[in-house]
Amino acid sequence: MRYICKLFLLILMIFPIYSKAQSTYFSQESNDYHFIDRLEIKHQSINHFNFSVAKPYNRKYVVEEVSLLDSQNQVSINSIDQYNLQHLYFNNSEWTNKHLDYFKSKTPLLKTFYNSKANFFEVNSKDFFLAVNPIINVQMGKESDNDKHLYVNARGVSVRGMIAGKIGFSTTIIDNQERGPLFFQQQVRNFRAVPGVGFYKDFKNDLSAQDYFDARGYLTFNATKYIDFQFGYDKNFIGNGYRSLFLSNWGNSYLFAKINTKIWKLNYQNIFMELIPQYNKIGDTLLGRKYAAMHHLSIDATKWLNIGLFEGVIFGRKDHFDFQYLNPIIFYRHIEGSVGSPDNAVAGFDFKANVRHRMQFYGQILLDEFILSRVKNDPTNWANKFAIQLGGKYIDAFGIRNLDLQVEMNRVRPYTYSHSDTIANYTHYNQPLAHPLGANFQEVIGILRYQPFKRLNVYARTIYYYQGLDSAGLNFGSNIFQSYSSRPAENGFSIGSGNKATCWNTIINFSYECRHNLYIDAGIQNRTFNTSIASQKSTIINFGIRLNLQPRAYDF
Repeated sequence: MRYICKLFLLILMIFPIYSKAQSTYFSQESNDYHFIDRLEIKHQSINHFNFSVAKPYNRKYVVEEVSLLDSQNQVSINSIDQYNLQHLYFNNSEWTNKHLDYFKSKTPLLKTFYNSKANFFEVNSKDFFLAVNPIINVQMGKESDNDKHLYVNARGVSVRGMIAGKIGFSTTIIDNQERGPLFFQQQVRNFRAVPGVGFYKDFKNDLSAQDYFDARGYLTFNATKYIDFQFGYDKNFIGNGYRSLFLSNWGNSYLFAKINTKIWKLNYQNIFMELIPQYNKIGDTLLGRKYAAMHHLSIDATKWLNIGLFEGVIFGRKDHFDFQYLNPIIFYRHIEGSVGSPDNAVAGFDFKANVRHRMQFYGQILLDEFILSRVKNDPTNWANKFAIQLGGKYIDAFGIRNLDLQVEMNRVRPYTYSHSDTIANYTHYNQPLAHPLGANFQEVIGILRYQPFKRLNVYARTIYYYQGLDSAGLNFGSNIFQSYSSRPAENGFSIGSGNKATCWNTIINFSYECRHNLYIDAGIQNRTFNTSIASQKSTIINFGIRLNLQPRAYDF
């Protein structure tokens, strides 16, 4: 931590006099992401949205681009889209140029709270902006073949603001108690971490329920008009799909310093991260540290095509930071070789193409010790470590307004993301940094989003995958926490090698917005998981109410 803190403080001392209007970022739980996707596809020209590969989005950039499209009538939107556009403006009132009366609530609470439609408490003056909002998610459910009821009980608060238009800040604190379905409980036991969070305690000595705290926060400022800095403890996501093969928000938050350069048709992002190696915590012990650095360059090749280059490295030297990786431009593979090749370096390519104002095609390719000649001549060799994602989005499908479809395929070879030691693997806090399944799998995801009325949303997902699990104590490359040195052979590995598991997971959620960002939810989920030696079936019905938070997803 001290290395990344020193880096941020050095930058802060050098650049503060150049700081200009600085924004915070959309929360990970924002409902506005999908609407922004719709606007991008409808407009087709990508250059307004070349920030959209890297998430979370910068509030200032999004509102500027959306306002431009809105004011110039560059996108034809229906009444439901207009409602969603207004919703986005309300959630980002500090960056809109509309009159303050536009955001005032007709029914404030005690003349102090909810004076604005989106924020519980808001201050919006010349040199200071502050928005404070409660967070609530109360969910109850019943699972077949489970005598105990399922529940999620989350309460918290989010605070964001700006000081003199130069320093932005945000923090989110949520206290959670949860009893998830049986396969979720098994996941917690196997990985010794709650998906998406990490550290937990058993709730009231009940091994089937978890008690955990989720706290995130960061500071932001501008070095110049085109360069943003962010320092904090949170998550990041790189990609256009439901999953990411580069960096996802599946796991726990982490300490990071981020530099984002947005100029012309380029968006270049550097992330320097402090991570936790895999562990088995017993009592109050200090956990070790490992480090990572990642670059992503996004380029608008044409008005409708965006391509990206990615590279990342996990420092495989526990509790030791290598300052050579602070170089924000040079290729990490070269540095890795120059220091003796001890670390886990990966590289990747991604693309996004908007077509006919209705469709978007996207994909990622990740290379991990990829050698083309070996792929051609020895395709089942263990060292052919790579991953591929292909997907497509279709908005207003078949002429039905606000019916949006998405299909995505993810394919990851055995031993991808793993390393020769158990420190430099592509993980953090006992969870994968990229895809939640790890490696040695193929997955297909189908998504339906339908908003028939302004306040009603239907969100359905069906996920199918097969994966080769370890068998008879042998490492077949799905568990990325294991060293690839423990492989049983040099050849004969294909996706599904080992104990082949198959899974169907279908989730349908209905959400009705009672008032701004307050939803009543109902859902049903059916999951079937089979291996050659066991079978697990779950049917879950749940109901809930939530405020300023997304519902809990059991999507693996």
